[in-house]
Amino acid sequence: MLILAVGDIIGRPGRQAVNELLPDLRQQYGLDLVMANAENTAGGLGLTSTTAKELLNAGVDVLTSGNHIWAQKEIIPYLEGEMPILRPLNYPPGVPGRGYIVNSQAMVVNLIGRTFMGDFDCPFRAMDKLLAELEPKPPVIIVDFHAEATSEKMAMGRYLDGRVSAVLGTHTHVGTIDAQLLPQGTAYVTDIGMTGPIDSVIGDDTETVLQRFLTIIPHHLSVGKGKVMFNAILVRIDDDSGRAISIDRIYREVG
Repeated sequence: MLILAVGDIIGRPGRQAVNELLPDLRQQYGLDLVMANAENTAGGLGLTSTTAKELLNAGVDVLTSGNHIWAQKEIIPYLEGEMPILRPLNYPPGVPGRGYIVNSQAMVVNLIGRTFMGDFDCPFRAMDKLLAELEPKPPVIIVDFHAEATSEKMAMGRYLDGRVSAVLGTHTHVGTIDAQLLPQGTAYVTDIGMTGPIDSVIGDDTETVLQRFLTIIPHHLSVGKGKVMFNAILVRIDDDSGRAISIDRIYREVG
């Protein structure tokens, strides 16, 4: 099984890059599943039903998210609908939405970290509970771990090594160079990176970000403009064992 995970998609520039590149990537690699972190697709903050449908129509199979999933309130009713949208699994009980989805032979799980992020339930124990209780379990399990601290992401990769097929980090928007196969067969990367404007500060307009740092006055951050980077991770997985065979970084530029 070949799975492509697309890093945090930033606003209209990121969506346009996905629309332009993904159909050819699906054909080139013969992809079985495409997942993408979509929590910043609506003007750089949150997800709407319109932006979700745009990405799904472009060829994304599962949309993951993180702490910004609630930024656009209109998406909340869709979190429990037919669209394959995930919010982090380790939100407290009773929160709308779902934290995992089974797509054919694969399960995609969305977790959120706690270090520098917020008072969420423990992602390690939440994953333990899911793996212990879910029956039947698909052989292929991919985790989007949306977290700030590299140490927490690395710890999760080691914790789940041999129990899931891949642990792929999102949230910091800066792709890391540590894509690897862990000793027990789990593919891992600390951060996939973003799909958004290159001339920016993690996707946002540079000037507005600098003004926030210089003045400490809260104000709206607009999405950057110009050439776009497309960051994704390609994981090849053995269908029967669920062990990863290879992990490779995919990088393209658009515009």
